[in-house]
Amino acid sequence: MLRNGPHKVAILADSTAVKALSALFILLALFGFATCGFAAARTIPLPRPRPAEIPEPPAEMSAEEPAPPSACRLRLTAQLAVAPSLSAPVGPGECNVEDVVRLEAVWLTDKTRVAVTPPAIVRCSFAEAIVRWVREDLAPATRAFAGPLRSIDNYAAYDCRGRNRIVGAKLSEHGKANALDVRSVKLASGSVIELTDPSADKSFRERVRKSTCARFTTVLGPGSDGYHENHIHVDLAERAGGHRMCQWDVREPGEEAVPLPQPRPTAAP
Repeated sequence: MLRNGPHKVAILADSTAVKALSALFILLALFGFATCGFAAARTIPLPRPRPAEIPEPPAEMSAEEPAPPSACRLRLTAQLAVAPSLSAPVGPGECNVEDVVRLEAVWLTDKTRVAVTPPAIVRCSFAEAIVRWVREDLAPATRAFAGPLRSIDNYAAYDCRGRNRIVGAKLSEHGKANALDVRSVKLASGSVIELTDPSADKSFRERVRKSTCARFTTVLGPGSDGYHENHIHVDLAERAGGHRMCQWDVREPGEEAVPLPQPRPTAAP
């Protein structure tokens, strides 16, 4: 056992100093860790707060609004025809045509559906003329002479080409979606009448000829230019002075076509 004395006091003093230094080191270490943690917390970026509402896209990025329907499109209603509009202009270059429809059928006044087979791709204004011709002229004539009309044979409609398919010729009205070639009509009975058949009822064909020449600016058939011996061509070509062409010989059995010289490309209809 140690006795009380100077040595014991010195030992106690040294022990106290060691404990004080140890406590100081512990405090410094804790302070250092806290400082590092605070610094690290300041360097770590926090996520941005979510906006209250999703901003609208700039005006220049909004989808382009479709063009309003034309006056013709508004007139050509579903009560008159099955003629859906095409979503975009058709054809390249000078054959590029706007306001085009696919004429699938005509509704008669008695709600009878007259099909266009196959459907004709034509401009709206020309489709409107065809619809009125079928409703007001062709269907009544067919009913009077043969029976109810059920369809018309679309021999050719829109086609980007020169007149009469001659290379270098002036653009055909077919290339403007402004023409239709009709070869025959079909009745409700299933029988077919070819408009250029000499054996078909002449009075009927003459009545159809008269109505087409009254409604369209160009009518070409047998006897016109040698290119329309088996079908009737109608269009709404615009000419100087409002000039019209009606060239369709309504022939009888036994009559033969007189061959005509081939027209020049610039003059061929």
